[in-house]
Amino acid sequence: MRTALSQANQAFHCEEVPVGAVITHQGQIIAQAHNLCHTLKDATAHAEILAIRLALQHFGQPFLGNCDLYVTLEPCAHCAGAIALMRMRCIYFGAYDPKGGAVDHGARVFDHSLHKPQVIGGVLETESAALLKQFFQTRRYTQDPPLL
Repeated sequence: MRTALSQANQAFHCEEVPVGAVITHQGQIIAQAHNLCHTLKDATAHAEILAIRLALQHFGQPFLGNCDLYVTLEPCAHCAGAIALMRMRCIYFGAYDPKGGAVDHGARVFDHSLHKPQVIGGVLETESAALLKQFFQTRRYTQDPPLL
């Protein structure tokens, strides 16, 4: 999870929402990424999706059944759906996301999917949440006020 936090910090410094993801296989990191939605001008460029794509390239196969995902924020419905399709073994996430999360909140995607990975939330939650809070506070104070 520390590597995922490092990726989230990279996102922060690129002015992206600071979410980082790491995929491991047999305890070894095989893929790591951070959000690049604004940089790539692609709303699907979430850290989890980018890490999944890298891991698929690493193995050259369509599934990641013996892999674990570490991500600094509870996955959204889009990412949770991709995780289920990949048949990932275990998901560890940091901060809970009551508004946009879809694992322990909202759509609870894994409750309705054919594949249900093991889920462990709250891993380095304080550090993950603090980085997100800092990012959004910084953006709030540096952006022009909305036009009325």
